[in-house]
Amino acid sequence: MYTCDYLRQEPTRTEVDALGGKVLLEFGAPWCGHCIAAQPLLQAALAAGDIRHLKIEDGRGLPLGRSFGVKLWPTLVFLCDGRELARLVRPTGLAELDHAVAVLAAADRG
Repeated sequence: MYTCDYLRQEPTRTEVDALGGKVLLEFGAPWCGHCIAAQPLLQAALAAGDIRHLKIEDGRGLPLGRSFGVKLWPTLVFLCDGRELARLVRPTGLAELDHAVAVLAAADRG
């Protein structure tokens, strides 16, 4: 079964930029209703893939979220080798998540 907990300590922007491969940064909070509602969609979209999923507990003044311009939760940032390829804010449907995952898959092949 798919599970992913919020990180206890957020990585630095330099660490995130240096990550290789396909990465999904999920900015949110464990008490956020929009974040909780998005979890089944994320589970379905990421179940078959090889995307590293980092859940970042965001909040006022936290540097990583600010460096990505996060204003609403959840904000999903899809990266390939440290480069942003797609972004979704408060996703409500599986189709938009599947599209972002497909963008990552295409970048990985090319």
